[in-house]
Amino acid sequence: MSSLPAKSAEDAIAGAPRDQFEAFLDEHRAALNACLDELTEEQVRRSLVPSRTTLLGLVKHATFVEQVWFDEAVTCRPRAEIGIPATPDESFVLDEGDTIATVRRAHREACEAARRATSSLGLDDLLHGNRRGPLPLRWVYLHVLRELAQHCGHADILREQLLSE
Repeated sequence: MSSLPAKSAEDAIAGAPRDQFEAFLDEHRAALNACLDELTEEQVRRSLVPSRTTLLGLVKHATFVEQVWFDEAVTCRPRAEIGIPATPDESFVLDEGDTIATVRRAHREACEAARRATSSLGLDDLLHGNRRGPLPLRWVYLHVLRELAQHCGHADILREQLLSE
C-alpha cells in the first residue's frame, strides 16, 4: 500500500495558494504511487504500449520528475551529480533491482526531499537550475502537477488493461 502523506485538496479550498498547490501535488503523488497497489511484480513491469511506459516505470519516472524540479532546479546541481538519468526517456528504464518496494521508497523519499527543498521558498521565488532559465516556484508547481496528472491518467489506463486480462 502507498504511504505517501497526502494533504486533501478539499481541506485546502479556503487555504492559501501555496497550501492549495501542495495539496493537489500530494494527492497526485499519492494517486500515482497507488497505481501499484495489489499488483504483482510481473504486472507492474508488463509492457502494454509500444513505448517504455509501464506502471513501475511511471512511478520511477515520477521520482525523476521530483528530482529534476525540486533538486536540479532548486540547487542547480547537474543530473549526474544527483544520480539521475540525463533524459526523461531514460527515467522509465527498469533495472533488475527495481521492485514495487524499492521504486515506492525512492518515490516517497524524492517527494519528502521536494517538500524540504521548497519549504523555505515563496511561490514567486525563482529557481535557477532549469534549462529554460529562472522560473518561479509557482510555475514549477503547476508544471509538475500537470505532468503528474497526465501520468495518473496513463496509469489508470494501464491498470485497467492489466485488471481486465
